[in-house]
Amino acid sequence: MLELDLQLATDAHAPSEEQFRQWCTLALRQRTADSELTIRLVDEPEGRELNHTWRQKDYATNVLSFPADVPDELLDIPLLGDLVICVEVVEREAKEQGKALEAHWAHLVIHGCLHLLGYDHIDDDEAEEMEALERSLLAELGHPDPYADDEN
Repeated sequence: MLELDLQLATDAHAPSEEQFRQWCTLALRQRTADSELTIRLVDEPEGRELNHTWRQKDYATNVLSFPADVPDELLDIPLLGDLVICVEVVEREAKEQGKALEAHWAHLVIHGCLHLLGYDHIDDDEAEEMEALERSLLAELGHPDPYADDEN
């Protein structure tokens, strides 16, 4: 079962909690244990501050993933971690890349959840595995390949 805490730290328009729950459930279905996670939707100043603090990058990024790193014996809840999503960046990227806004939201939520599960894209082999899974999950939702333009 998924326990989702959706935090709205911006007045910008965002998908519904039901949509976030659908995307997270899909991305996390390979995990047999219950999952508890927080998604915090932020504006650019907060997104920039968090990206600077945690990644030393002085700009707001689309999604930041913070996996919970707590030993099971210390915390008896299925805490997976937190996602921080900058609404303005998501909207701007979708427009710039010519992507449907809902498809871009779904992609970034799934991408963030996969990071919480330990997937990464630092090296080419890991990136291929993660991107293939993202493509497959998004196809189940009827969304196009988010990396199609990257391959031209």
